[in-house]
Amino acid sequence: MPGGQRHAPKSAQPRLSEQKPRQAHAGGPLDEDKIADVIRPVVAAAGMDLEAVRVSAAGRRRLLRVVVDSDQGVSLDDAAAISRQLSAALDTVAVMGDFPYTLEVSSPGVDRPLTDPRHWRRAVGRLVQVTAADSGPISGRIVAADSDGVTLEIEGARRRFGYAALGAGAVQVEFGRPQTELGATGDGH
Repeated sequence: MPGGQRHAPKSAQPRLSEQKPRQAHAGGPLDEDKIADVIRPVVAAAGMDLEAVRVSAAGRRRLLRVVVDSDQGVSLDDAAAISRQLSAALDTVAVMGDFPYTLEVSSPGVDRPLTDPRHWRRAVGRLVQVTAADSGPISGRIVAADSDGVTLEIEGARRRFGYAALGAGAVQVEFGRPQTELGATGDGH
């Protein structure tokens, strides 16, 4: 992928990669927190949340993986736009070390654990598995989620939980579910 060519892999989640032939300052291991400090304002200005920043070695290059999300989801066009903006921001500072790097921007997959209120809110309408402090493992559909907790429909009954009473939720993949049942967002998120 020379010269900043972008491609979309054949995966279902939006992903965008860009080769960065530029070299930054010399140094040892990269500080993901410093990189996140550069990236976070760009992502926020685009109306998205920064979910993760990971740097790994990939031969003589580094792979910078940035995971973003929003209430509207992240389309391939969104990933492409934020990738260009992040690339420009990273070019202005020397946080990527002295090796060329590949920038990969993606959205979280369905296997992302639901740990923050925004994760639960974005999964309204989805079936989840979670461990509740008072009742152990449970499975239910997210009916509502706000800053204080989540309401699950469990075997036809609605039950409210504060986030402190729940472990990390795991979205359950459902095949063949009619579109009209996908919850408030209508897109299955």
